[in-house]
Amino acid sequence: MREIVMDTETTGLLPEEGDRIVEIGGVELVNHLPTGRTYHQYINPERSMPREAFEVHGLGDDFLRDKPVFARIVDDFLEFVGSSKLVIHNASFDMMFINAELRRSGRSPLPIKQSIDTLDLAKRKFPGAQASLDALCKRFGVDNSAREKHGALLDSEILAEVYLELLGGRQQGLVLDAQTAVSADTDRQISTWTPPPRPRPLPPRLSQVEQTAHADFITEIGEGALWRA
Repeated sequence: MREIVMDTETTGLLPEEGDRIVEIGGVELVNHLPTGRTYHQYINPERSMPREAFEVHGLGDDFLRDKPVFARIVDDFLEFVGSSKLVIHNASFDMMFINAELRRSGRSPLPIKQSIDTLDLAKRKFPGAQASLDALCKRFGVDNSAREKHGALLDSEILAEVYLELLGGRQQGLVLDAQTAVSADTDRQISTWTPPPRPRPLPPRLSQVEQTAHADFITEIGEGALWRA
């Protein structure tokens, strides 16, 4: 199963008022694991950059002036995306901008059902909790220290890790790491995969106060405490 984790940076919030995409980043996943193949493109928005948007992503007029306009990169973009699901944080926003650019280029828009919204996934998984990308990185222990400003490719790489955790962790994608053998009499693939150690241990769920209280409780029970076995 192929998916593309994707992010865009824009000149603002409203494509119908002339805001445009200035950067697209995408990370290819197969069976929920990165393949190493990515897509990254800066785009000349054919308009000036508002100060508010520049403060978010740091992409200014001088930097974008010699970059291609969207119409020049649309074929490569659509070829990379294909019919794969697009995994996007706040998908309605990015899809709105992508489809506005596709229409300007005379192309058919992508159906919203082609997208998977990780913001919606996070809100359903953790009702009432903060669901920004930074908040989810903190929850799952995903390193986002390089994220001084928003950047489409970096955010896509970070979101790929967050998406995997939202699905339940790395075991969801274990089939990619499997070394398979084909049975001679059945042509049936048999997995010889064994789980690797987690690269970053999950943070403890117990607070220091709870851990101290538990230790005191065991001490009160004495040497016969089950937890001493």
